[in-house]
Amino acid sequence: MSKYKEIKGFKVQTLASDTVASAIDTGAWASGGNLNTARYGGYGVGSGVSDNLSFGGYNTAYQGITESYNGTSWTELNDMNTARYNSGGSGTASTAALAFGGATSGNLANTESWNGSSWTEVNDLNSSRRGIASFGTTTSAISAGGFVTAVSNAVESWNGTSWTEVAELNAANTDAYGGGSDNTSGIIFGGYTTTYAAVTESWNGSSWTEVNDLNTARQFLAGAGLSSTAVLAFGGDAPPLTAATENWNGTSWTEVNDLSAARTNGTGGGTNTSAISTGSQPPPTGSTDTEEWTAPSDFTQINLGQVYYNSGSNAFKVTGQSVPAGTWASGTALNSGRNRAGSSSSSNSAALIFGGQNPPTSYLTITEKYNGSAWTEVADLNEGRTSGTGTGNSQDAGLYSAGYDGARVADVEQWDGTSWTAKNAMNQARSEFAAGGGTSTSSIIAGGFGPPKLTNSESWDGTNWTEVSELNTARNGMGGAGSSNTDALVYGGDVYPTSPRFSNAVEKWNGSSWTEVSELNTGRLDLGGGGLSSTQAIAFGGATTPNSENETETWNGTSWTEQSELVTAIRYCANTSNGSTMSAIQSGGSSSGPSQNETTVQEWTVPEANQTITVS
Repeated sequence: MSKYKEIKGFKVQTLASDTVASAIDTGAWASGGNLNTARYGGYGVGSGVSDNLSFGGYNTAYQGITESYNGTSWTELNDMNTARYNSGGSGTASTAALAFGGATSGNLANTESWNGSSWTEVNDLNSSRRGIASFGTTTSAISAGGFVTAVSNAVESWNGTSWTEVAELNAANTDAYGGGSDNTSGIIFGGYTTTYAAVTESWNGSSWTEVNDLNTARQFLAGAGLSSTAVLAFGGDAPPLTAATENWNGTSWTEVNDLSAARTNGTGGGTNTSAISTGSQPPPTGSTDTEEWTAPSDFTQINLGQVYYNSGSNAFKVTGQSVPAGTWASGTALNSGRNRAGSSSSSNSAALIFGGQNPPTSYLTITEKYNGSAWTEVADLNEGRTSGTGTGNSQDAGLYSAGYDGARVADVEQWDGTSWTAKNAMNQARSEFAAGGGTSTSSIIAGGFGPPKLTNSESWDGTNWTEVSELNTARNGMGGAGSSNTDALVYGGDVYPTSPRFSNAVEKWNGSSWTEVSELNTGRLDLGGGGLSSTQAIAFGGATTPNSENETETWNGTSWTEQSELVTAIRYCANTSNGSTMSAIQSGGSSSGPSQNETTVQEWTVPEANQTITVS
């Protein structure tokens, strides 16, 4: 006989602990064996907890001390030829290392190679410096930034024999750290530029690209990582001193379990799953403390929608995304600053921005594509213009409609993932943030500035535009969302000369008419927006002249809820399709007024999280 459970039920997996996104999320620091000599400002290399080398540093005097760690204790080995602290270094094991630069009473260019038993002097850096960020092996390494007579952006590449100057960092930086495999692939992070830095720069063998920042800005941090896509950052001076640990997955930094104590100017080494932190401050003369980072390989991958029973906490859990837990973080800057651009995006890791204005009179054709870590310039628009409307919920399929190129236009171009093609024009020329939603083949666009302010709406079927029912309220400067020409939402905008001019009105399109629905909590104009349907939308930034705003609100189909604010208040945001309520992006715009253009990028993320199921 069949059982009821087999007919109507489902199996619930029993787990000893909660699911996690990766092994790194299960990682933790534990006490290890002490160094033989207390110090700070040394350098470390190695393959993991049981294979590390620490060399140099300072303790009442500059040190040449070299110690090797086997996972239990440190052993003193032959000293360096030149004592130093705050050097750079590279290597993948305790038996093969390179030390370069650093300082004694002055900055050094000396380079030394370690073969597992002794140090040998080899060719010097081209410039003497300390506070170097570095990564690589004994035959293929990068030395980046540091302090010469001022903070430096100089970079040198090591080929196993000599150093060659290569492309400079985008920002001069000292006391940063690095991780990577060789002189063709790595990152540097943190440090001090003109202030304590969160900056991350990625190296591809020929140039540096700014990518997503650390969550905690700091200098004198340590790190571990033998790959440019798997790096750990820990400790440093924020200020104050911090125990914060972050993991880099090739795209972004995630906060993981902290060191047991806040510390700075320490030594790292290993990988993002097996690392050492040792030889740091405080105390004033350095520390012998060692911490071991281990991320076990045995874990259960988090799976959105999964239901399971946690036997450790005696609770049923479900993995979901709670919009109130969403936050904004700084993303990789655009290559070209602009405001009043168009966009077509499905998430903060799949975005397209096009057109816009570089004030005062430059109407842009530039198109940039984002993969979550870098912007790449792709094929230009055929016509430079600003203040048009972008629709499309994919970076590979978008529509840019109307706008301004010295006069208001009705021109339309369609993006197919490779190039832009001119399409049939709209019936009404318009600009200044008309809004709507949909795809490159099925969209609705409403409002804007003709002049005057418009209620006019037009529907796009992939070939032609058709005039349809008008908005209830004439306005421009709106945000929008939607899935097609039968499903859209527009919100906010400018209703001048009506006072107040900052509209909080929201209208929903059902394929035949616009209906007023629940209002925004904060009326504003020139805001950014996105959403993949009329029942889920996000509104952010905008202006209540003369102020730029950082408010964020999300729409659940019934009402608007205030969420975490933008990192930077912004107006003239990219318009209008910027992702979803779970993953959105703000790119370009202005933080002060129409004459300013930003490269600013901010990413909205709602994390997956395990939630306890309760019965009431």
